[in-house]
Amino acid sequence: MSAEPSSPATPEPTRPLTPLTMPSDGVPEVVTDERALLRAAAAIAAGSGPIGVDAERASGYRYGQRAYLVQVRRQGAGTVLLDPVAVPDLSPLDRAIGDAEWILHAATHDLVCLAEVGLQPRVLFDTELGGRLAGLPRVGLGAMVEHYLGLQLAKEHSAVDWSIRPLPEPWLRYAALDVEVLVDLRHAVHADLERQGKAGWAAEEFQSLLQFTGPEPRVDPWRRTSGIHRIRARRGTAIVRELWVWRDELARQRDVSPGRIVPDAAIAEIAIAHQRAERPPRTLTSSDPRLARSIRRHQEALIDVVGAALALPEEDLPPLALPSTGPPPPRTWADRDPVAAARLARARELLAGLSEELVIPVENVLTPDLLRRYLWEGPAAPTTAAVAEELAAMGARTWQTRLAAPLIALACAEHPRA
Repeated sequence: MSAEPSSPATPEPTRPLTPLTMPSDGVPEVVTDERALLRAAAAIAAGSGPIGVDAERASGYRYGQRAYLVQVRRQGAGTVLLDPVAVPDLSPLDRAIGDAEWILHAATHDLVCLAEVGLQPRVLFDTELGGRLAGLPRVGLGAMVEHYLGLQLAKEHSAVDWSIRPLPEPWLRYAALDVEVLVDLRHAVHADLERQGKAGWAAEEFQSLLQFTGPEPRVDPWRRTSGIHRIRARRGTAIVRELWVWRDELARQRDVSPGRIVPDAAIAEIAIAHQRAERPPRTLTSSDPRLARSIRRHQEALIDVVGAALALPEEDLPPLALPSTGPPPPRTWADRDPVAAARLARARELLAGLSEELVIPVENVLTPDLLRRYLWEGPAAPTTAAVAEELAAMGARTWQTRLAAPLIALACAEHPRA
């Protein structure tokens, strides 16, 4: 199937890049009290046009993903930097913004932590997602600013500990520059999407993002511990679980990233070493100096937790893996359902061709998980309309169903069920 929008994104600029070193209005004072917040809200309300919004977290340093700095910028109001630790309720700013459009880069990274401080968009433009739909090979903020605006944005402070106070001036300068480019970037991305006939698709995606409240809570989140796949005994799985729960509670109490207490690698190593032990260890150590330091620091507590896991009765041990609630891994389809396997292979081929034609990542045309869930034990001979209806019920956007449904129906027709 051919689709009208197929032109690639505008070419990479060949002009020399202009380094961005200082915000146009200088580095503003950080808002740290209610009176300053109300003044900032009034200034934003008096401004015009869309509003660039960004947030800085302390990932890897603190427990959770709360915002430690919020930046907003609007024409006529300039840039405002807000400290949500000192002023945890930013709802006056939310009311000042009202129905104006937010501009975010990679919105799913920030929407949850912004909602926690009272900021929720009614209209949204995601420059990163827009860049994906426009066919850009690199969609980081720095790369897109270079591509569309010919500006070089420094990113050396992107992974610092934003929870420290006071925040250094170079960090604040970086934060102000990040939000300063968003309005111009938004207009450039939108123009590119309009040129390619994809602006409507982007609008559907942005509307969908307004419902985003974070990833679905995981069953047994401790199963994400790196290295757990190397454990071969249920007792070892229990050790991982008990160590993870102990570490998570301690991290929550101390407000520190769990990995800074004991890394995943240390938890997995301890579990593997003692998964078939009959009694608690006397000491714990590691050949890796980094892991050994964290183990030594918490030696007594770790030994107690391992001992508790080893003392659990057999019926209280967790299974090595949870039963699957979705389709099996595609590599097993050929043996379990050859028709579904053939349909999946053909649908992937057709969607890959469409992806190349439209210059859009195939996962944005239709997520692989949604495709697998539809095709596993799918209908015998679905029509395009039936496929589109089912995909929509599973969460696909209208533009996705319009493009993907005919290809999936074709794959099913070419590989019919008896």
